Amino acid sequence: MIDRSVIGKSWPVKAIVPEEGALRFFAKATGETNPVYSDLKAARSAGYPHLPVPPTYLFSLEMLAPSDSFWLDDLGLPLEKILHAEQSFEYRNMVYAGEKLTIETRISDAYEKKGGLLEFYVREMTIRNSNGTECAILKTTLVVRHG
Repeated sequence: MIDRSVIGKSWPVKAIVPEEGALRFFAKATGETNPVYSDLKAARSAGYPHLPVPPTYLFSLEMLAPSDSFWLDDLGLPLEKILHAEQSFEYRNMVYAGEKLTIETRISDAYEKKGGLLEFYVREMTIRNSNGTECAILKTTLVVRHG
């Protein structure tokens, strides 16, 4: 039976600055050909103050930020039984290279299906810029298989 008391659990806020080189590498690795993601001159010509963060790059920020705890360990979820079920991105404001970002992480939902054989955990990450403006909300749903 799933422990619904984990809903609302949060972790310390993390801070990270996306670096130009990492953004260029990500854009290349994902096949992004728009030069605004890799060429500062092209980005500025397009009206951006710096290289914009490529789509889906924000997902990797939590893995890059220093962490005192790993949320799966904190919840006691068995890694060998976990599947990635869903990922969603809700963009609200642009994010750029060199911009200090904060990441707030919490569990927004936990539920079960098939009589408890499948447990679902929804982790929500809120990304804000240095002005405190909300830039994106990322949701990851993981499923734990039992039986």
